[in-house]
Amino acid sequence: MSTVINFGKTISLEQAASLILAVPDNIIFIRGEPGIGKSSILDFLADKLPNHIVADPIDVPNLDLGDAAMPVVDKERMLTNYAPNSRFKMTLGKPVIMMLDEYPKGADPVKNMLHPLFEAKRRRLGDVYLEPGSIVFLTGNLASDNVGDSLKGHTLGRITVVEVRKPDAELWLNWAATSDAAIDPLVMAFVSQFPHCLASYRDGEANNMYGYNPKQMTLSYVSPRSLERASNIIKARKYMDSETLVCGLMGTIGEAAARDMQAFIEYRDQLPTWDSIIKSPSTVAVPESPGACAVMVFMALEKIDKTTIPAWMEYLDRFESEWQASFIINLARHPVKQRIAFSCQAFADWCGENEDLL
Repeated sequence: MSTVINFGKTISLEQAASLILAVPDNIIFIRGEPGIGKSSILDFLADKLPNHIVADPIDVPNLDLGDAAMPVVDKERMLTNYAPNSRFKMTLGKPVIMMLDEYPKGADPVKNMLHPLFEAKRRRLGDVYLEPGSIVFLTGNLASDNVGDSLKGHTLGRITVVEVRKPDAELWLNWAATSDAAIDPLVMAFVSQFPHCLASYRDGEANNMYGYNPKQMTLSYVSPRSLERASNIIKARKYMDSETLVCGLMGTIGEAAARDMQAFIEYRDQLPTWDSIIKSPSTVAVPESPGACAVMVFMALEKIDKTTIPAWMEYLDRFESEWQASFIINLARHPVKQRIAFSCQAFADWCGENEDLL
């Protein structure tokens, strides 16, 4: 039977991953807006199941039949068997974690070839069966996103459909703080000051000039995925002039967000250097504008270590209380930096003197 949760009820990406882990024999179809990080579920499952083999994401729309399985002729027995492509990792003798990405957009013959993977028992591709304990899940977009995602009844009868919500700014900042993607502090500062940039059109944010809206012709927009690409551009900005930088950002996160992020870049370029702060924390200039303060906070979170945090705390003490609180709040997202801070007497002294902020 198919279970379709589409009554305005959504779950987080982490909850969706937990559902997959709880019922590995079910085929879970993860639906959500474009660019919200659905494919990150594969990494979550890989961490939880280290003894499984993780197949690279299967980009279903770009498969043809030969990419799924090919006939192998047994001349002696006068038989033909179908062998799956090696990308599916099905012949290595271990359970597999397999993500069929953007499954609804695939060609019908390819989806028909993949369909036996959805059977309740003895799941297979071609004539090779999955190892017991294997996990197969699908991803795709919402029908309301107008990107061509729909499934036929015989498929819906074999899967569980859940809708994941777009991560809000708080969740995204938590992810960015510890992600291997090493998100640039400028991007984190931008999101902290413009949290509505990650609001969903499905939450009544129809006029959100930053995000995706299927009713508007938008070439680029803010999403968790596009913010990561914007971070890559900003980290490489020394190799381009300002016009190229802004053009690249516009093509990644949209014009409105690019213009606002340009202001944060200008703030960064006007701030005192980290070395000057550490050498002269009591005299170096303190930024005044909210945007510049936000950039300074996230830059500090990236740079502090055991040797520099005493000077940073002395410098931070000269900021308005809201920015001191912002540093503490965002420090909580960084387990490693948090340990550094708690090992510092200057930080402990500051906490004792500012219990009201904590």
